[in-house]
Amino acid sequence: MSDKGVTPPDDFPHGAGNPARGALREAGYTRLAQLTTVTAAEVLALHGVGPKAIRVLREALAAEGLAFAGE
Repeated sequence: MSDKGVTPPDDFPHGAGNPARGALREAGYTRLAQLTTVTAAEVLALHGVGPKAIRVLREALAAEGLAFAGE
C-alpha cells in the first residue's frame, strides 16, 4: 500500500519529537509557518514541548527565513 499523495498531519521537523509535534497539533498548529504568529514562550508552555523542541523548531523556521513572533 502506498502513502503517495497522502498529506502528512504536519510539516514539523521530526527532531522536535513526537510529544511536541502532538502538542502543536492539539493546539491547532499543523504547519511550521503558523508558528510565526506565536512566541517561543507560548509554544514552550504547551504540555509536551520542551527546550529541545523549541531549538529544533527555531532552526527549522530559520531555514525557511521565518521566526517565532517577536524574534
